[in-house]
Amino acid sequence: MAVAVTDNSRILLVEDDPALSREILRALAGDGREADHVARLADAFEAIVLHPYRLVLLDRRLPDGEGLHLIPAARSRVSPPVIIVLTARDEVADRIEGLDAGADDYLVKPFALAELTARVRAAFRRPAATVSSEPVEIGRLSFDLATQETSVAGRTLTLRRRELALLALLLSRAGRVVQRDHLDRELYGFDAPVTPNALEIQVSRLRRILRDAGAGVEITAVRGVGYMLQPC
Repeated sequence: MAVAVTDNSRILLVEDDPALSREILRALAGDGREADHVARLADAFEAIVLHPYRLVLLDRRLPDGEGLHLIPAARSRVSPPVIIVLTARDEVADRIEGLDAGADDYLVKPFALAELTARVRAAFRRPAATVSSEPVEIGRLSFDLATQETSVAGRTLTLRRRELALLALLLSRAGRVVQRDHLDRELYGFDAPVTPNALEIQVSRLRRILRDAGAGVEITAVRGVGYMLQPC
């Protein structure tokens, strides 16, 4: 997984074919576009939680699941990206399924790279949703939605990618219970192979980090439902 810190002008390419991925990335770079690339659905879920992408180029047949499963999570972001589905599935029913799932555009493989970059340019001409410049603050914890920068009383807090993704999800609904199913889906995707207690492990680690940093917040478990982040 090769994901860099992004701004809201970047592109996420979700494609498992190495040769095609290289061609697409080269074409985008030639058109002045910066892009991150992941080859698995689970990595794509993590990437869109962590970074406010402007556009997602999304393959359907991925090693760990159906690419369309990413769309609801992408649409739930503070600044939802434009989504262009890239797939060899060219039946009319397949196109309808992709568009009804929430895709903005649908491009059938094999396609001309010039057509892809033209569609990307068209997507970027649409007005972009904006991310609030005001950080989310709770207790002594501050979280910047746009940059994902996290600090406690002015001191930068270093988190691993999935810890940061979990914190972002809990902060987006601070003071309210976030259902376990939602956290699992957003962090790991529908089809990602994870252990039954993977979420509990992530919550335990994040809870310890926040406590040790004196963040003034706590993650409360609501038995059988999910987790809630609140000041303490």
